[in-house]
Amino acid sequence: MTSSPNYTPITMATAEKGGATKFSDLHPDIIEDHILSRLDGPTLASTSCSSTSLHHLSSENHLWSRICHSTWPSTDTPRVSHVISTFPNGGHRTFFAESFSLPLSDDKQIHDLESVDLKRMLHAIYLNLYYFFYICLYDLSRKQWIQLSSSVYVREMNSYASSDIINRSSSPPLELISAVDIHYKDKAVFSKVQKTETTTSWFQCSPFRIDMIDPKDVILTTIKHPNDDETCTYLIEDMTLSWILIVPIGRRAINLSSFKPVSVQRHWLTGEVQVRFTSILTADQKRGHVQCEIVVTCGGSEVGEMEVREVSLEVEDVDGTHLNGRESLVILQRALEGKRANGSNRAEIGRKRYKEFLEMRSERKERKLKREGALDVLCVAFGIFIFVAFWCSFFCLGR
Repeated sequence: MTSSPNYTPITMATAEKGGATKFSDLHPDIIEDHILSRLDGPTLASTSCSSTSLHHLSSENHLWSRICHSTWPSTDTPRVSHVISTFPNGGHRTFFAESFSLPLSDDKQIHDLESVDLKRMLHAIYLNLYYFFYICLYDLSRKQWIQLSSSVYVREMNSYASSDIINRSSSPPLELISAVDIHYKDKAVFSKVQKTETTTSWFQCSPFRIDMIDPKDVILTTIKHPNDDETCTYLIEDMTLSWILIVPIGRRAINLSSFKPVSVQRHWLTGEVQVRFTSILTADQKRGHVQCEIVVTCGGSEVGEMEVREVSLEVEDVDGTHLNGRESLVILQRALEGKRANGSNRAEIGRKRYKEFLEMRSERKERKLKREGALDVLCVAFGIFIFVAFWCSFFCLGR
């Protein structure tokens, strides 16, 4: 047990005179064992800001260890417990602060570079046309073709292509630990810890994906499998998921789940139910935002109960393109080092960001179709121009 430096014992005289007992007069062991041990994480954090003595008592690591283990059962494994013990400022307290907080996406409007991309494409077309006519320029006075060295052209195109190189502020993590917990009506349904190596060429070049369940395995539950789309709605409020990504070397952690599902879909033929949890992160100026999509695929057993068949994590951009391991690590590293917000309203904020992400995807798709239509018109006009220019030059040379 601990003792508070500001503790003043209750005297018999105070009790005999019927004087009121102050909270500060309580023994620190009573406060710690019978009051602080009953609080959840956010309440304990708020209590620690009340006074110096409560801050001292609330900083005990065993209190935060209990909260972490009760909130996320996967953190009670030896591997994760050892990693958490290396975190600064008491280990479990810092881990809870990082895992409970919500990663911030840039609230400012990220500059959409589709217009810039169009200018770059037109610039590339201009370079090609310019050097095409310059290389194939016919000198009427010397009656010979003037060949232009392509070194200038190559240098221009290389400098243009190098402008899209991504600047990385820090090296990506060498190892990731995923601590995943699924609850249904506050009861644990699935808990697992998995390590992922990020240094292999296969991981860095392949689409980023982490699977928590082997394809041949299933997790049996006591949840009734929904029979139609209407019965899927109860999963939106009753099922919760936490996917904590831990970087052992950097001693950082981040929760990539929206806590509650953002969508629940049932396949009309197979009857499988896909429950989606997301986290919207800021990528860069070109991609804007990306989506960390967690999909829980459930099927029905022979007795009518739901069984978990797949729990996976993927990263995709606004265009729906799945990012590879190297690109995803850069974005995750930036999120780990970025600012955080209070995670008390994680479910509400997650669904709002997911809705905004879908709207951005729809608007981007419409603008892309308009841009492709404009390029088609430009190509047709260019073809007509080449055709007319060819016949004009042919008749001029024939004279």
